[in-house]
Amino acid sequence: MSFCLVSFHAHPDDEALLTAGTLARAAAEGHRVVLVVATGGEAGLSDTEPGSELAARRAGELDRSAAALGCAKVIRLDYPDSGMRNEHRGFASLPVEEPAERLAGILRAERADALTVYDRNGGYGHPDHVQVHRVGHRAAKLAGTPLVLEATVDRTVLLRAVALVRWTGLLPAGADRLRHSYSDRTAITHRIDVRRYAGAKRRSMAAHASQATGGDRRTLALFTRLPGPLYRRVFGTEWFIEAGRPPGSPPLGDLFASLRPTG
Repeated sequence: MSFCLVSFHAHPDDEALLTAGTLARAAAEGHRVVLVVATGGEAGLSDTEPGSELAARRAGELDRSAAALGCAKVIRLDYPDSGMRNEHRGFASLPVEEPAERLAGILRAERADALTVYDRNGGYGHPDHVQVHRVGHRAAKLAGTPLVLEATVDRTVLLRAVALVRWTGLLPAGADRLRHSYSDRTAITHRIDVRRYAGAKRRSMAAHASQATGGDRRTLALFTRLPGPLYRRVFGTEWFIEAGRPPGSPPLGDLFASLRPTG
């Protein structure tokens, strides 16, 4: 049984960080994977000046990332990038209904069975990520999409990974804020093993070259420099919270478990 999975993200490169292994696994297992990105990421840190030139560069990077993951289609909504503090008054400032209607139209056109968004914290709190959570849930309700999965990270595992990486001396500035980011382990419903797809995930990250420059300790630059065994250990699992499902123990290992016939 195959499904259509729409994965909704705020900026080019977000798909690489939270969902790349799951998207690559779903595509390899014969499911249709559609990547939808809300903004062009033109306000991101880079050695290219913010604006249209950076957005064009990041569009090409997104296409290369999607190809590495086996995505069937990339759809750009082209809303303005809000910036980390919403200083540009972009996507995060829009009333939810208009972008939700657009996303719902995509979900209907694709006959989507499942949608990924972000957790209620927007991961680490970027305003565009919080807006993805709001818009995605509303769009799924409008379209009748049966399965909504919030991409997140098990905070306990995240802090252990930070401790593992700390020895490299390359820990990004601001890593301490992760103590209050993403999701508590007790909220997580799905823990997806993506170790077999670590190579695809690493290629997805590497595609976003603009986001590995423009700062002393950029996160993507660090991640793509990790030794292979450490990379697989750090990035071999991805986590989700299914809307409406009580957390179980252990979490589910099948992203589409709720869609499969029972009995």
